[in-house]
Amino acid sequence: MVKYRARSRRALEREARTITATDAAKNFGRLVNRVSEERVTYTVERGGRPVAQIAPIEVPFSTIGDFKSWIHDHPPVDEEYLKAVEAAVARHNKPRVRRNPWER
Repeated sequence: MVKYRARSRRALEREARTITATDAAKNFGRLVNRVSEERVTYTVERGGRPVAQIAPIEVPFSTIGDFKSWIHDHPPVDEEYLKAVEAAVARHNKPRVRRNPWER
């Protein structure tokens, strides 16, 4: 029985693979899927020299705790700013009445 070692996500991210430019062009859809799903970085080579790299994008995320600490670290806003925001929201939420084209 063959046992496979489970690799962590970080191990997959660190693992860089090499692919020729021709193979990358022929299998671009599959290549993008693998980068997206497995979080693997590919180095594209042409003539044996690396010319490009295809890697997953690091999507930043934050938690509610991060937001709470950010709010706590920043000073409160002044009353004038709050009034301006409330006026803008009220203007934005005001129902629009369409102009009657038949009315003069």
